[in-house]
Amino acid sequence: MIVTAAQIDAFQENGFVVIDDLLTDEELDVFESLVTAAVDVRSRPDERPLEERSPYQQSFQQCINLWEDNPPLRALTFHQRVGQTAGELLGVPAIRLWHDQALFKRAHGRETDPHQDQPYWPIRETDTITAWIPMQGSTLANGAMGYLPGSHRVGLRKFQNIFTADDATEFMSSPEIAGLDPVYVEVPRGSVAFHHGLTVHMAKPNTTDTDRAVHTMIMFADGCTRGTRMFHFSVDRDAIEVGAVIDGLATPILWPRAPGDHPPVPPAMTEQVRQIAPVGLLPEPFAE
Repeated sequence: MIVTAAQIDAFQENGFVVIDDLLTDEELDVFESLVTAAVDVRSRPDERPLEERSPYQQSFQQCINLWEDNPPLRALTFHQRVGQTAGELLGVPAIRLWHDQALFKRAHGRETDPHQDQPYWPIRETDTITAWIPMQGSTLANGAMGYLPGSHRVGLRKFQNIFTADDATEFMSSPEIAGLDPVYVEVPRGSVAFHHGLTVHMAKPNTTDTDRAVHTMIMFADGCTRGTRMFHFSVDRDAIEVGAVIDGLATPILWPRAPGDHPPVPPAMTEQVRQIAPVGLLPEPFAE
């Protein structure tokens, strides 16, 4: 076991927990360089200044499935200590990758609006968890995450459109969470913050002159099924039908795996993704 019974209880009670010392400084030195270079390549075509971008892009630069077009980063996305921790927090024997993503909150980037993750995914079950890894740690000044404690347990599963920064007043006034105050958490370098897919969360603006570099892995329990026909590349690339178990090449087992055993790159998607994906969001094979 990596996590303690108290940490599991905290995750189940609050919907989030920070686990210290999962990654070494030596690992992070390597991974930060790799993630930063990968995000730079993905984002280079968009030369607009921050203030001319959409509110969502002002919140963070998002680059999904970096493991596909950056083989050295597979050691991070499929990091077995992080994966095992997620499995232990969920209480399941195996977990799959929904997708990874870099979330770089640029210097002076705006706040991230409150939302739940699960409504963005057509996964029926709620055994979902995200590992949030700040390469240099996170602070209240550079965009620390905030969580509504216990919000994953109240029955709320409501879509909040953060892509257009819709007013979140109605969302935050939902009777299930009305009156809950966010807890903002600073994450030291080497530690990893985990949150449940139904936990309402947000992030502070980055008031510093340095980007807040974060890599995340979204994971779900092996055996979860597709719940709706809502399009998502994680299931549509493998033609997973509603009601079927999600077990395609696009959603490989993340843990447990043998050290250095990384899955093959999944099949590419073409025109449908090219029409909806902003520049840099997805790897180039999607756009062939």
